[in-house]
Amino acid sequence: MKTVQLTDNLIQLDRYHFVNAFLVREEDGFTLVDTTLGGAADGLIAAAAAAGGQIRRIALTHGHLDHFGSVDELRAKLGGDVEVLMGEPDARIHAGEQVVDGKLRGSWPKHVVTEPDTFLSGGERVGSLEAIATPGHTPGHISFLDTRDRAMIAGDTFTTYWRAEIPNHLGQRFPLAAMGTQDRAEIVEAARRLRALDPTLLAAGHGPAVRSPGVAMEKAICRGAGR
Repeated sequence: MKTVQLTDNLIQLDRYHFVNAFLVREEDGFTLVDTTLGGAADGLIAAAAAAGGQIRRIALTHGHLDHFGSVDELRAKLGGDVEVLMGEPDARIHAGEQVVDGKLRGSWPKHVVTEPDTFLSGGERVGSLEAIATPGHTPGHISFLDTRDRAMIAGDTFTTYWRAEIPNHLGQRFPLAAMGTQDRAEIVEAARRLRALDPTLLAAGHGPAVRSPGVAMEKAICRGAGR
């Protein structure tokens, strides 16, 4: 697992050059945003320890397996005092409810033990992070803005391999995220919402972080809207 210090408060954890998780530094330790695929718990805990703290809460951008995959293992190792937060529609999908009409897109875990302690719908504070409702990739997708420096963790509303993209079309360098997008029009509106917040850094679930990302986000929105 590759560790990249993005800001004083944000660490990117890159697993297999494929999917990212993030450690957000708080006074009491770290908020872990996403968990990558299954089998990552020991590595995530070790990364937090190496950075000088412990994981105190787990905030999830969405429920796909490559972001949720190690939640059950982390909860077992860290104990019930670690708060788990995620969007309610995605948690309902994990519980077996039918949330969308038609086919559910993307890879969803088949057996989920952990039930979220807190549902996010946008506007909540998770430590220094503000939760932003960004449905589209999944029905309950959530992004996070660090209120201290306006660094943004966008989950899969954007990908950043080669360049920033909205994953709603297959003609891009990383089509796997696009294959998992539930609503290809709604994700464009979510991306517009994030751009309007004028982030200083864009950290995506797949790909490297982009600094001063405004122009790159606008171009991605134009391409995504044109599809």
